[in-house]
Amino acid sequence: MAEGEMANTGKAAQSAGLSVVSTATDGIRVLTLAGEIDRDTGQTLRQALDASATPHPRIVVDLSRVTFMDSTGINIFIAAHRSLTEAGGWIRLAAPTQAVLRLLQIVGVDTFIDCRETLRQALSV
Repeated sequence: MAEGEMANTGKAAQSAGLSVVSTATDGIRVLTLAGEIDRDTGQTLRQALDASATPHPRIVVDLSRVTFMDSTGINIFIAAHRSLTEAGGWIRLAAPTQAVLRLLQIVGVDTFIDCRETLRQALSV
């Protein structure tokens, strides 16, 4: 596979308001989300972020198609950041919409979870 080429792992999850497509590129799991992150869809996101069986997990979450996020998403991303960091890995948030970025900034999540303007920037190591 050429450098930077995405491999489809065939893993997709969907709840009533959130779809998650998991791919990989250069050893980084990329989760592409579409829809809403809230109490009703949180479990789908939690499961997608679970990297407990992966040593030094690296995950980029593409938020470009997320239309709404409440405190559920904030809490899930904070918990994922903690567990991935403890496992020697990291999480980056990519291309958040204006509404999602504003929420991340208000709460201060962007001060400790790496947030990048584009997916390409988030995949840069």
